[in-house]
Amino acid sequence: MTTFARLLVFPALVVTSLAASAAPVRYALDPVHTRVLFAVEHSGFSKALGTVSGSNGTLVFDPDDWAAARLDVTVPLRRADLGDAKWNDATLARNLLDAERFPDAHFVSTRVEASGQNHAKVTGNLTLRGVSRPVTLEVTLNVLKRHPLPPFRRTAGFSATATLSRAEFGIDAWKSMIGDTVELRIEAEAVREGRADDAPEPQTVPATPDAAASPES
Repeated sequence: MTTFARLLVFPALVVTSLAASAAPVRYALDPVHTRVLFAVEHSGFSKALGTVSGSNGTLVFDPDDWAAARLDVTVPLRRADLGDAKWNDATLARNLLDAERFPDAHFVSTRVEASGQNHAKVTGNLTLRGVSRPVTLEVTLNVLKRHPLPPFRRTAGFSATATLSRAEFGIDAWKSMIGDTVELRIEAEAVREGRADDAPEPQTVPATPDAAASPES
């Protein structure tokens, strides 16, 4: 290849490399370190608090291009815990969450808009009890870095908040005791899919003629 040809090819290689490095990366939610906290008014006395663990899902994300992000999450409602077995059963019963027929809540993003450094509004469709309604999450990217523990995968940590009306999802029982507005707080970790770690690929150093030669030669 002539020097002139190399000069033509080099910029194209650089642009291709930059485009590849900027592509959104696919992450998997870590169900152990992802929690949904919900709060709802209890007869005006206080706000009842509960958590749901074990969420699964995928995130396609590039911190330099929030608009390209995509989120798909499934929340197992049977994992809801309000700190009391009878209260848990009442919450999962047919006149409220009806978890026997609708065991999961499902959120799929439709639009992501950056709202400041490390902040974004994530709008999507939440399906709960067989009803789908738009919900907007206020999301903060806490950190994006290589995890300090094996297998050392690149991990993104997020916090998010949202509010919804339970009546909009057909959950309107016990109006005199349970408030309509449900406050959500979400803490989530997502782990990069693909390679087991973020270490550079091992490089093979070609042997020199002297190193390849046997001692006798």
